[in-house]
Amino acid sequence: MDDSRETKPVLGVRRLKEAMDKPSSLRIITTANQKGGVGKTTTTVNIAAALSMGGLQVVVIDLDPQGNASTAFGVEHMENPGIYEVLMGETTMAACAQKVKGFPSLECISSNTSLAQAEIELVPMVAREMRLKEAIEELVATRIQIGEPLDYIFIDCPPSLGLLTINALTAAKELLIPIQCEYYALEGLSQLLKTFELVKKRLNPQLKLTTFILTMFDSRTRLANDVADEIRKHYPKELIDIPIPRAVRVSEAPGFNQTVMTYDASSPGAVAYMAVARELAARAKSFDSNVVSIHYKREGEIA
Repeated sequence: MDDSRETKPVLGVRRLKEAMDKPSSLRIITTANQKGGVGKTTTTVNIAAALSMGGLQVVVIDLDPQGNASTAFGVEHMENPGIYEVLMGETTMAACAQKVKGFPSLECISSNTSLAQAEIELVPMVAREMRLKEAIEELVATRIQIGEPLDYIFIDCPPSLGLLTINALTAAKELLIPIQCEYYALEGLSQLLKTFELVKKRLNPQLKLTTFILTMFDSRTRLANDVADEIRKHYPKELIDIPIPRAVRVSEAPGFNQTVMTYDASSPGAVAYMAVARELAARAKSFDSNVVSIHYKREGEIA
């Protein structure tokens, strides 16, 4: 491996000239899609980085055993305590939160190799679906107590609908779904939405589906445009209609333990994610006052 990958400094981190809109209350957003490779982690880390650059206090919880969000932020996640120990009641989020280099208001609760066992170890626990929610509530209370209230908490989920994802949906106020602009992108969406409805009914009545983001978009292909049109048709209010292009810089950045915001802030992918983050922040006011409608479609209605 090229040694420059490990030594490349974090460059270009700065406060934006125009600050992002600050939400009136904490937004807890779960990024989920059981299909792998749709850009969940990439979307989470880059939006979180952009919001932090906009002057907001942001925490990212890496709930994926693969630890890709931790890698993208360049935080230690192999041996140190992280979200696994939090779920097992061995530590608190406040104790294991790590500052992300170059971002004074961005932190990460890392994944580690033990998290893969959590799906099994959570099964016999009392209130197993509430473990993450309770830990987040403790973190939020601690930050308020010390005068450092949070604006955003993002939860990056694994590509499954198991207990980790159920915990994330139970803890969140909002659901963000990245949709890959390729074949099979919409397949499985009905299953995710059924899980969303079940969690909303049984565990978390406050949960709202607020955001769709189009990822890996190639405007030259008819297929990508067809997928985008389907989402625009069925979810016009929830879609942030700023497609994220399929871009080399976005894919390269994690190899240097960075988000694309610091790796190449002027690249098309970084510009797109910055625009999405600003729109996400701007929508906070409408979400505070209005109930977002859910255009739930039965199996087979979107394909």
